Amino acid sequence: MAGICCGVVAENEAAAAVEARSRASRRRRLELRLVSDVSVPPSTILDVAPAKRKKLELFPIPISRDCGNAVENCKRIEENKNNSISDSSKPESVKLKEALKFGMTSVCGRRRDMEDAVSIHTSFTTKNTSYFGVFDGHGCSHVAMKCRDRLHEIVKQEVEGFKEEESVEWKETMERSFVEMDKEVGNWCVEGENCSTCRCGLQTPQGDAVGSTAVVAVVTPEKIIVSNCGDSRAVLCRNGVAIPLSSDHKPDRPDELLRIQEAGGRVIYWDGPRVLGVLAMSRAIGDNYLKPYVIPEPEVTVTERMEEDECLILASDGLWDVVSNDTACGVVRMCLRAQKPPSPPGSNGALGSSDKACSDASVLLTKLALARHSTDNISVVVVDLRRNQH
Repeated sequence: MAGICCGVVAENEAAAAVEARSRASRRRRLELRLVSDVSVPPSTILDVAPAKRKKLELFPIPISRDCGNAVENCKRIEENKNNSISDSSKPESVKLKEALKFGMTSVCGRRRDMEDAVSIHTSFTTKNTSYFGVFDGHGCSHVAMKCRDRLHEIVKQEVEGFKEEESVEWKETMERSFVEMDKEVGNWCVEGENCSTCRCGLQTPQGDAVGSTAVVAVVTPEKIIVSNCGDSRAVLCRNGVAIPLSSDHKPDRPDELLRIQEAGGRVIYWDGPRVLGVLAMSRAIGDNYLKPYVIPEPEVTVTERMEEDECLILASDGLWDVVSNDTACGVVRMCLRAQKPPSPPGSNGALGSSDKACSDASVLLTKLALARHSTDNISVVVVDLRRNQH
């Protein structure tokens, strides 16, 4: 009976639950019918529609504003292009002068004496032309010092002989300048000028066993003129590629070896190839006792500047003996990229000045050469050639 009673009670409760659910569902259906039968006034539809249209109209506003700015930016870019084109047609006196940045380091290294010298003149023949020179002396420092003090003046006198700088015959000009510098060095001790104060004066009466390499770069807005005599070197970094602008004058270089032999000289290997077993280079300023085998005539290259030019490196063989061209360019590029954003044009005042990034690059190259056990004096000049970066 208990089970039957429980079953009856369960059945009754189930029936009650079903009836309650059916009532609730009928009530909901009735409410839906009532809502569907109610007519919405037309005024209500008209009031709702504009609100929806307002929301749709508000959404595109930020996009249209951005597009307007983009158009204004495009117009501004075109105006800047037109202004730059018009500026290029202005006379040179109206154009903004280019300010070359540079850095320099010169250390004695592991040598007993410092025989290197560096010469930098940023306002050379004109405000837009700069002069950079590295001189690596041997036997004594006085020839390198004389080149530092006098060679730029000789070159300037040669250039001033032309009516306009654009008409300068750079190859002949630099060759005449180097030969004239060599003559002055040859007459220096003959005239009794400070010869006794030099260490070389104790070795030879006239200091004939003294000389110096010379690598000189004259940088104009359009060209890079490099004159090299000896085994110092100039390297251009263009778009990440190292381009040598000079060729080392080593005695075993095939054309130099032939020239020495035709002049009656010999190249003897004594700790490397040397002219008559003495000098480890085939061209130099000075070294009167080795003429005509060792000559002062430079090799001159004229390179057109391009927008992709990044830097110019001039250095003595104390760097190049242990650091490759590619490595040197990579170090300088890293330093130039790490520099702070450049100041606006015209804010620097000076047309050419020492730059921290270039100085850091020259110091880093010097430290790298010392770490690789360079045994020579080390002199490095780094010139920033990037346009619109100063």
